[in-house]
Parts: sequence; structure tokens; C-alpha cells
Amino acid sequence: MKKVLFFLLVISTYLLSCKEQTKNIKEDKQIPIIAWYSIPANETTLSRYEELKETGITYNLGFFPDSKSMAIALDTAQKAGIKMFVSCPELKTNTEETVKRFMNHPAVAGYMLRDEPGRKDFPELGEWAKKIQAVDNIHPCYLNLFPNYASEEQLGTKTYKEHVDLFIREVPLQLLSFDHYPVIGDSLRYQYYENLEIISEAAKNAGKPFWAFSLSVAHGPYPVPTAAQLRLQVFSDLAYGAQGIQYFTYWTPNDTAWNFNNGPISRDGKRTVVYDRVKQMNREIKGLSDIFMGASVTSVSHTGDIIPRGTKPLTTLPEHIKSLKTEGLGAVVSVLKNGQYTYLVIVNRDFKNSMKLSIECDKEVRRVFKDGTSVPANAYQPAIEVDPGDITIYSWTN
Repeated sequence: MKKVLFFLLVISTYLLSCKEQTKNIKEDKQIPIIAWYSIPANETTLSRYEELKETGITYNLGFFPDSKSMAIALDTAQKAGIKMFVSCPELKTNTEETVKRFMNHPAVAGYMLRDEPGRKDFPELGEWAKKIQAVDNIHPCYLNLFPNYASEEQLGTKTYKEHVDLFIREVPLQLLSFDHYPVIGDSLRYQYYENLEIISEAAKNAGKPFWAFSLSVAHGPYPVPTAAQLRLQVFSDLAYGAQGIQYFTYWTPNDTAWNFNNGPISRDGKRTVVYDRVKQMNREIKGLSDIFMGASVTSVSHTGDIIPRGTKPLTTLPEHIKSLKTEGLGAVVSVLKNGQYTYLVIVNRDFKNSMKLSIECDKEVRRVFKDGTSVPANAYQPAIEVDPGDITIYSWTN
């Protein structure tokens, strides 16, 4: 009897270990989800950080008035299971000492340099990054680039592509990040997909991952984001190969000039309708992380009578897809490879209306759902509807 009990104990311990290993593997493949302009220093409490964690956000990017408040925030974030970017004045004024102080903290994700630099700032930023990397070459330095609708004066270059190429050459960061907020009123900026084309190509050529944004706070001409608008941005970013999704903002800024309103957390610290929309969006990102994390993009093209500026029309279908047609505004059509699988990713470019998708597949093809499960694609009729801004995914073995 003792031998039987011992055997059962060994087996249960082994199975628990395997379960934990599987859990860790899945966590390692989680697409990073970053909250920009997050919990203010004077709101640093465990309950606030747990509230942030509850949305599915994994990285926190706030701005702290000094290294003392930064240290308190890091300790609090660690308890909540959140990673943070170091962002305080001492990172600039006393770089080596500040990096040494924080580099071994379990909650450190990296070092925030600045937002949207112009061309003239690149040399100084490159030196700053090298100074940090000389002390800590494990955690990445981070900064965020302008979108392609920035003016020539803001960029400091004649073209946006030149701006990105010079940045990569002169500022040796481990990853690229750019912002672009495409939804204005009830329409989409015409430059949005061209921006994704330029960044994804530049990142691929440089051998670096890139992170992109979804706007989560209303201000100026930008509306309170709907679930469909969030999906359109996130799924388009991922279809182009983004390896991190960022929200601008989490906490609503107190800036009357832009009339910021309805971020996930309001200025008075209350949750808004956007909090739950972001939470649902993050569930979907997590469910699909095994597909997108570490994937390589084979091709991205577009359907529709009019395709976005700077993009390519769909002219060749991937293997195992016999036909593919869309109605309405059209779709992003991306082919990715990840491990032993190829994925066909289709994103409805319309955030107001559903899209009819007609697709015929070989029997090898499976339709993948947002929780990561799949069924044979031919279990469905050839014509399906894709919700506004939403995604449909198919897969097959390489």
C-alpha cells in the first residue's frame, strides 16, 4: 500500500511539473501588452497595479518624478506581476548609477529614453543608449518614433522612410516602436497601412522586432474607441508582424488642450467603458499569442476595389487556398509562418460594417479561433461573415 501511495505521489508531482512547464512555455509566448501613460506616481498602490494586471496588460510605462518613486512603483509592480520600464530624470542625469540601481530588479522590463525624437536628437540618443547598454545589455532601451503623418519639420528628414532608416543606423536599440492613431471621427487615415509597410520592412531588414499601438483614449479628433476600432488596430498590427501591442493611454491625461477623455481609467481614477473593451481585446491577444509571437511574415497584401496607399493587392493565393474573395472595403491578407505551421490571417479593414468572406480551402486547412482551438475549415460553408475590424485565421502544417 505504501508503495502504491508513493507511486501515486511521484506521478502526481510529475504531472504537476509538466503542467507548470507547459504554463511557463505559454507565458513565454505571450505577446507583450504595454500600458502607456499609466498609473501616476501618486496612485502607486497594490490595488491599482492589480487593477492594471486584471486587464491583461503585462508591461507598465509611466513617468516618475524621481528615482525614489520609481523604486516604489517597481516594488509594487513586482507584487502584482507586472513588468515596468524605468522612466525617471536620473536615468538621464545619472545614467550609470541609476541603471546599476535598477537593473537586477525582477520587475524591470527596460529603459524608457523619450518619445518621438526628431532627426537632430538621434546622435545624443545613440550615445545615451550605448551608455545604458554598457552597464545592462540584457534589458532593452526603448523609445517611440513618430507616425508617417508627422511633418517634415518634426521628422527632420525629407521622407518618413529616411527618418526610420537613419534612426536604426544611429540609435542602436534592440527593438523598434512607432505610434500611429488611424481612426479620426468615423474614418481611417489613408497613411495607416503605408506606415505599417515601412516599419515592418525596416524591422525585418534590421533583424529587430517592432511594437505598434492601439489608441485607447479619446482626444481632439479621435473618438472614444469602440471594440471594433481596437480590434482593427491590434489585428492589423499583428498581421504585419508586430511583436508587442501598446495602448495610448491607460490613465486619462489631465490635458485640457487636447480634451483627453475616456481612457480605460478616467482622470478621477474610475474605470470607463474602455477599460472592459481593452480587457476583452487583451483576452483575444493572449489567446492568439502562440500564432503571432515569434512569427515571420511571408507576405502581406490587400483586397478591395481600392487598396490603401503604399500596399500591394492580393494577386497570388497561398498553397491550400483555392479561392478567396471579400466584399465591402476589403481586407488585410497576411501569410505568416511560426514553427511547423503556416497561418493565413484575414482582417476586415472596415470598423463599421461586417465583411463577407468567401474562401475555399483544401482539406488540410483548419480554421483557428481566438482561444487557439481549431476545426477543419471545410466544416463551415465557404461564405462567412467577419465582424467589423475583426480577424479570421486559417492554418496548415508546413
